Amino acid sequence: MNIRYRAPLSALVLLSALAAAPAAAQDTSADSGRDILVVGQKGAPITIEPRGLSVSLGDDQFAGVNAFNTEDLIKYAPDFFVRTRFIGDNNAVPGFRGTHSTQSARSLVMVDGFVVSNFLGNSFSYPPAWGIVSPSEVAQFDVVYGPYSAHYPGNSMGGIVNITTRAPTETSAFATLQGFAQPYRQYGTRDTYYGYAAETGFALKQAGSPWGLRVSFRRLENTGQPQQFYLPGYSPALYADPAAGTPVTGAIIDRAGVPVSGTDGIVAPVVGDYSPVETRHDQARAQLRYDRGAFHAEALVAYWWNREKTLHPQTYLRDGKGDPFYGNAVRAISINGHSWTLDPASTFRLGIADKDEWLAGVRLEGPVAGFTVRANLSTLRFADQTSRTSNGWRAGITGGAGQRTDQGPTGWYTGDLTVTRSFGAHDIAFGVNSNLYETDQRVVDTADWRATTGGALRTRTFGRTRTIGAFVEDAIDLGPETLLTLGARHDWWRAYDGGLTGRAGAGYATQLYAARAQSAFSPKFSLRHAFAGDWVAELSLATATRFPTVGELFQGSLDGDGSFNEDSFDPDLKPEKSRDANLLLRHAIGPVTLTGSVFYQRVKDAIFSFIGFNQNGVSTSSFKNIDATRQYGAELIAEARDWPVEGLDIDANAAWIDAITATNHADPASEGVQFPRIPRWRLNGNLRWRVSPTLQGVVGLRYASRPNTDLDGLLRGDTYGYTSELFALDLKANLDVTDRLRISGGVNNLTNDRAWVYHPYPQRTFVVEAGVKL
Repeated sequence: MNIRYRAPLSALVLLSALAAAPAAAQDTSADSGRDILVVGQKGAPITIEPRGLSVSLGDDQFAGVNAFNTEDLIKYAPDFFVRTRFIGDNNAVPGFRGTHSTQSARSLVMVDGFVVSNFLGNSFSYPPAWGIVSPSEVAQFDVVYGPYSAHYPGNSMGGIVNITTRAPTETSAFATLQGFAQPYRQYGTRDTYYGYAAETGFALKQAGSPWGLRVSFRRLENTGQPQQFYLPGYSPALYADPAAGTPVTGAIIDRAGVPVSGTDGIVAPVVGDYSPVETRHDQARAQLRYDRGAFHAEALVAYWWNREKTLHPQTYLRDGKGDPFYGNAVRAISINGHSWTLDPASTFRLGIADKDEWLAGVRLEGPVAGFTVRANLSTLRFADQTSRTSNGWRAGITGGAGQRTDQGPTGWYTGDLTVTRSFGAHDIAFGVNSNLYETDQRVVDTADWRATTGGALRTRTFGRTRTIGAFVEDAIDLGPETLLTLGARHDWWRAYDGGLTGRAGAGYATQLYAARAQSAFSPKFSLRHAFAGDWVAELSLATATRFPTVGELFQGSLDGDGSFNEDSFDPDLKPEKSRDANLLLRHAIGPVTLTGSVFYQRVKDAIFSFIGFNQNGVSTSSFKNIDATRQYGAELIAEARDWPVEGLDIDANAAWIDAITATNHADPASEGVQFPRIPRWRLNGNLRWRVSPTLQGVVGLRYASRPNTDLDGLLRGDTYGYTSELFALDLKANLDVTDRLRISGGVNNLTNDRAWVYHPYPQRTFVVEAGVKL
């Protein structure tokens, strides 16, 4: 049997075996009574409100992961994924259940309660600021699926993630060193890419002192595989004339590739790659804490420097002399009896991108007049966000013309105030939270793409959004087995200072957009009940409203005459509104705990970028409102501790998802079709076996069935340009040399499965790691 089809079958067999585990008379990892329904660790309380399916992961789970990026630590979580394309990728967008991998604005991500979600846009270009914290500084990863708590705004429509970093608990020093290698073979690209990460830091905490300080520094350097491949352009007249272009050899014919739009299955040849991605991350973090009695104060400052270079695009083409061919003045090439366009000013481009950002936050918690008050204020700013690209290969290597894109001032401010108190059977929580997101982006044509001299403005886009929300929630004790939680929130949203400037003939035109304001009311309901035989059930219902981002509203372009270009964005987008339901059932059978979950979500006016008809009946590619999308599904999650043998821990989960476009007047062909990039099946598993007191072996598994690539369900494939099936088998071994020294080695994607999310995922990758604590 093919290993891809064996993977989901093996996972289902494993889940069935766990479900059939005998009830043993021993302590289990199940929640006691009606307490929090949490999958994973039980030693630390979850840090976000656990309504619906909730996951809490700690050191036991982290030991089972080959983690290069912080987001790697949650890659085996149930019905969850992160779009990480290579080690050091800074465009890693998380997705929950039926959330598309470019719907970044539906995920609320926090570090120690400070928001790091980039709600300046809604795509892979706006990922959370994962680089603010390194993998070894993560103490706990908490994930909640869906918008079932009134504490959080509508951006929790997909789910919520909170990263808890390690606190200073004693005076110590620590260091970690990683090395990794990826042999890579795709089309005409043949190479092995290497990288490393080094981290060190210290903690200061005197016994009995309320003060604590933890400081860490990390550098990661890696060369990732090329993320895109060059395809020549198609013209019907050229295609039929083999003599129109310069004869070349070396092109790769990928007959399974994405057909050229508007043709009868014609597939363009692959003529080169976009260059390996050389990435460098530097991260510095300092956390100062004060704890005395019930009072807690904390200040966090983190800075992240990132540079990505794509300076070595590779052409597969050879001219008549056998020399590498990067294009010429003819702007056309002839391959196997057909001619294609190849513009030397737009192919084999070189690029450098810088993204430097910093997070600063302060948090206070303590008793005030019989209430517990928690407040935090934070800002994340992009100190530098600049990308430079050359106009083709020749300009790239000679310092010729190109473009520079700058963003600034760019970033966001967030604040939260929560007040809680218990009154008899009632646990009351109420408060306010707010955010301000602002961006200003310029695209400049330059005479020297590296030095960015001689700049002439091409476009400028700018805008702000502000949201203020108030909530109240009451957890009502209806007896020793039953807890009813009622909540509601009201949000006031405003978009303003939006506009764009672009070339208009010999000058420039600026178009400003009127400020918009809307509000939304979102009720919440949750009922949890524990009953005989260690069973726990929970029903959660909610509505949520996710308001448009700056990027969806304002970031686009003007036509050459200065008029509005409807192919870029939509300042009149409606907010998307969801209705959600989740039913959980959890039961412990001796050493095995099973959680079953069924969920439902219907989103009105879902915002998505696709090709469809606008209000004037004109086909455009832009962010639009889909009238309605719908998803429902089922999840089965199993945990086994010390079963079936002592020292063996198993986490396994399977999810079935039916996510469709329900109604879409802008593109009727998409109605009833499985939503793009959402697999029908998603299976994850992690097996950790403590072979001896000092040696642990790990097996990790991730599988996702092949989804649609486009909204109409016409593109399904397993090569460049598609979103493909995914199968990854990972191995790891951990050795505790001493109490203070540990080493590990592993491999990701052992079977070298070639998976795609339009871009290629990593092929087989090897890693070694050593860590010391003093």
